[in-house]
This record gives sequence, C-alpha cells and structure tokens, in this order.
Amino acid sequence: MDSMETTKETYWKYSLMLLILLLGGLIVVKLWSFVSGLLGAFTLFVLVRRQMIYLTERKRVHKVAAALLIMFEAALCVLVPVCLVIWVLLGKVQAIHIDIPALTAMVQHFDALLQEKWGYSALNMENMAALTGYLTKGLQFIIGQAGELIVTTVVMIFLLYFMLVGHREIERYIYDLLPFSEQNRWNITKEIYRMVRTNAIGIPLLALMQGSVAYAGYLIFGVPSAFLFAILTCFATIIPLVGTGLVWVPLVVYLLVAGNWGEAFGLTVYSLVLLINIDNVIRFLLQKHLADTHPLITVFGVILGLSVFGFWGVIFGPLLLSLFLLLVNMFKREYLDGKA
Repeated sequence: MDSMETTKETYWKYSLMLLILLLGGLIVVKLWSFVSGLLGAFTLFVLVRRQMIYLTERKRVHKVAAALLIMFEAALCVLVPVCLVIWVLLGKVQAIHIDIPALTAMVQHFDALLQEKWGYSALNMENMAALTGYLTKGLQFIIGQAGELIVTTVVMIFLLYFMLVGHREIERYIYDLLPFSEQNRWNITKEIYRMVRTNAIGIPLLALMQGSVAYAGYLIFGVPSAFLFAILTCFATIIPLVGTGLVWVPLVVYLLVAGNWGEAFGLTVYSLVLLINIDNVIRFLLQKHLADTHPLITVFGVILGLSVFGFWGVIFGPLLLSLFLLLVNMFKREYLDGKA
C-alpha cells in the first residue's frame, strides 16, 4: 500500500513538473517579444528598490503613492534625458547640409582610382543592387525598432508598477522557489542585484565619459558635427572589442580623404591614448567601488547578451555568465569538494 502511494505521488510530482515546463516554455516562446520590457522593468526596480523600502517601511507611505512617486522619478531620470538626446540628434541630422554633387563626384573619383590601380569597380550593378538591399533592410529595421521601443516602454512601465507595489511578496515567493540551500539562495540573490546595479550604473557612466572625451577631441581636430558623432560614440561603447573605434576610425579616414593629414594623425593619437584608455580607467574604478567583475565576463557576457536579449543584453549578458560560473562553483563546493 505504501509503495503504491509512493508511486502515485512520484507520478503526480513528475507529471506536474512536466506540465509546468511545457506551459512555461509555451508562455516564454509566445511572449518573448515582451522580454525587453520585463528586463527593463527589473533593471529599474533594482535601482529604486531601496527607495521603495524606505518610503513604505520607514516613512509609512502608501504603496501605490510610493510606486507612482518613484515611477515619476524614473521617468525624469531616464525617459526625459533619452527623449532630449533623440530631439537633439534629430535637430543635428536635419541641420547637416550634404553637398550631393560634390559627394557623388568624390565617390566616382574614388571608384576611378580603384579601376586604375586594381581594375575593380565598386559602382558595378551587382554592388549597387546589394547596397540597395542593405539600405532597404536597414530602413525596415529602424522602423521595426521604433515600434518595438514604444511597446517595450509601455510594458516596462506597466510591470514596474506591479513590481514596486508587490515587491516583498514577489521577492519572497521567488526566493522560496530557488532550488538551493539558504546560503546559496542568498548568494544568488545578492549576485543578481549586484550585477544588475553595477551594469545599470556603470555602462551609462562609461558611455557618458567616453562621449565627453570624444567630443573634446572631435572639436580640437575639426570634425564636422562633433556633437552628433560624440553621441554615436556613447552608443558605440556598448559594442564589445571594437567599441568607440566604430566612430573615430571612419572619422580619421574622412579627414585623410579630405586632405587634413595633421588633424587625422592628431585624432588617431588622441583616440589611442585617451579615448581607449579612459575605458580601462573607468572600469577599474567601477570594479573597485561597485563590483569586481572580470573583464572577460564583461566582454563575452555582452556578446552573449546582445544576441539573446537585444539592447538589455548589455546588462543581463554579463549577469547570465556570472550566474553560470556561480552555479558551477556551488556545484563544486557542495558535491565535489564535500565528497573529497
């Protein structure tokens, strides 16, 4: 009788686990397009969690009022600067005057030099068709990203409100579900909050500092539309390995083509000496004050995260890699070192 009851309980247990996995997988697949909003809301929640606890548990402010106040603060600190940057960028782009005949003549002259020296034409029909295809895909991508950004923002605000209002219940429920010992659950939770907070603060700070240094260099060496390219440099900092080189290297080439050899040489030296090394200095300071994250985890984590989560992979890619290594260390400590 006991054996039959045990068999039934085992059957029910694993059947329930299978149903949870199947339904969970279906939900994740169908709602994956909203994962950016979820990750954004969780990032903001980690940043403002202590304020929510202070308002509700120490100052006895009502949960709804505290959540609305913090969301207003988040909008001022995050959404307003982003909208301001976009507005400035649009103004700069509209103000750029492109001399189409001169640009066409320059391209044709460059193509004639290629044909003369290497017998290759960059303006043949095959290349022009490929360029048209890339431009079309790029335009479709930009339109798609704009629509996705609106949906992500709405989902992020919606989820952030409920995370703030029910943060204690949600945290306690997820904490109890973690399949680890008490100490390991605490380590996992601490690592998640630490990594998210570090990347959410460190990455914008790094981008702002490098963009400011780049802006100064672009002004010194006569780069046109220096502010526009400084903003692009800020965004380029999140791309692993190449980073700011995606912006300043083409600018150096532009200065060379324009015949400004001295400015091109000066910008190259400035970028190699200051712009690239400021990245190492800021990362060192952040590791000292926020989190001691190995550079390899940051680089490969961002590569992993961008391919899986998109923009928010900058934050959650290194977190995913750090959690993997933490789980491996937990397994080694619990099951290998103990038996040894």
